[in-house]
Amino acid sequence: MKLDLLLRNADIITMDPARPVASSLGIWQGRIVGLDDEVDGLDAVQVLDLGGATVTPGFIDAHCHTTWFGLGLAELDVSCARGLEELYELLRGAVSEAGADDEGWLFATGFSQTQHGGSFPDIAELDRITGERPLFMRHNSGHMAIVNTAALRMAGAESPSFPDPDGGAIVRDAAGRPTGLVQETAQELIQQLILPYSLSDIEAALERATLYYASEGITSFTEAGVGGGWIGHSPAELAAYQNAAANGRLHARAQVMPVLDVLHGLGGHSSDSPGAAPAGLDLGIASGFGNEFLSLGPAKVFLDGSLLGETAAVSHEFCSHGHKDNRGNTGYFQADPAQLRESIEAAYAAGWSIAAHAIGDRAVDLAVDIITDCQAAYGPRRVPNRIEHASMTRPEQLAKLAESGIAVTPQASFFRDGGDGMTASLGPDRLPWAYRAASFLEAGVVVAGSSDRPVADGNVLRGMQAFVDRRTESGAVFGNPAERLTPQQALAAYTSGAAAATGSLGEKGTLEPGKLADFTVLSASPLTAPAISELHVLATAVGGRFTYQSTDFHAALSLESPFAAPVSAGRVSAPESS
Repeated sequence: MKLDLLLRNADIITMDPARPVASSLGIWQGRIVGLDDEVDGLDAVQVLDLGGATVTPGFIDAHCHTTWFGLGLAELDVSCARGLEELYELLRGAVSEAGADDEGWLFATGFSQTQHGGSFPDIAELDRITGERPLFMRHNSGHMAIVNTAALRMAGAESPSFPDPDGGAIVRDAAGRPTGLVQETAQELIQQLILPYSLSDIEAALERATLYYASEGITSFTEAGVGGGWIGHSPAELAAYQNAAANGRLHARAQVMPVLDVLHGLGGHSSDSPGAAPAGLDLGIASGFGNEFLSLGPAKVFLDGSLLGETAAVSHEFCSHGHKDNRGNTGYFQADPAQLRESIEAAYAAGWSIAAHAIGDRAVDLAVDIITDCQAAYGPRRVPNRIEHASMTRPEQLAKLAESGIAVTPQASFFRDGGDGMTASLGPDRLPWAYRAASFLEAGVVVAGSSDRPVADGNVLRGMQAFVDRRTESGAVFGNPAERLTPQQALAAYTSGAAAATGSLGEKGTLEPGKLADFTVLSASPLTAPAISELHVLATAVGGRFTYQSTDFHAALSLESPFAAPVSAGRVSAPESS
């Protein structure tokens, strides 16, 4: 037998408890054939001596927004601005560069009031800068946006008497005038003027984003919401994914979540789903459909808002801080709980797993109650049910999550930029409930590493570091120090844990014979490095083909070895969808 690729002289961290380390790994037709003695004496088309570099399973980001991130890479990035005057200057530059005759939309991404002392832009100043050119500037939480008067006028929402939509708010000043901040579902008033993006634009965004992912060692990801709502970009968004895969422009494996809004009644035989009338996609397509390169994940449903925006549904009011008076503010659900239950049950009855965005502990209660009731009525799902973020979980909720088999996706990437602000919002009594990690694992809950990119930093090595040290921008430890993970647990979150949460542990997440040959080559071991965040990704491979090779990769190879052979980069080819 002649292998396609043989890695030798490597520090291989398999994440397989039965064989945790190895030094050689053989690959044939996109899968792992064996390790160490299992590949001794076998020849290969390509043999690489890695000179002691570390190999881990490919990183998995279990919750991100790839289309949004890819589009943002071509938009004005304001995340570097510190102080509103710097923000205004970036906007002036973008308007000047476009020219006075450009009347198209001005798109910006990456705004956060935490970078500006808690202040939001003055809509009057935005109007002076942009004139009649409509502005849509995404907040980095995704749960709000900044717009100008021209955009509000186009949406017919400029008047003080314009009503807030259910589950959202057009924020106004004391006189009833819009401030330019639109929260939650109110964003859709503006987005409906922009959407849908063309499939070619989305495909190009996916290529930009996944090339970026490859440079960071990411081999798989879950797109957390497509097709509708305020998070989707086109009713045909999945077609852009299929096109990108078919055209070699998707450089990582994708699990795609449709938002619950796009599911609809299916009818069918009365015996198909006793109880709730099923709601899904046409032909009965549901979670798990596809192949190992592109598949459908759970249906995504938003139950509440965000901690950074203080719109999450919590059991005790947010603390007042700075100039913010939070008396009586316990956040809110994005729809009536009874309506949410009915919609979720209809999707579950049609065969869909559920990924419930639940940040506040009151929203986690609702998510657990609905999902456990659905599981009791209709049985478990092969693709696990999940709670996205699970940012605030009370102690008694841990056992319920474990018993029900619901996976969670907390984002360590929020600690640095948002940790100090969330600390002020939550106060000392509830802070130990925030963004758990170690206590989830101790309770037996599956924890998936994820970023929520572009809401937060998507770099996996920095995410692992954050799980280990939990440091905020001020240097404080965010939340309960006992929630810090070991480096081994942090690596597991982005490999075996994320694979388990996405229902794909049988195919990836560990380096074992028979599994997909997805791996990341690092400059040193994250298990022993003094600072995980300072490691470098040398190379990334999906199915044994390199999607990324750094300029240092060849230097890391021991070319004097008799086993060394030239490295040839191969474009990832996706199998046809089932």
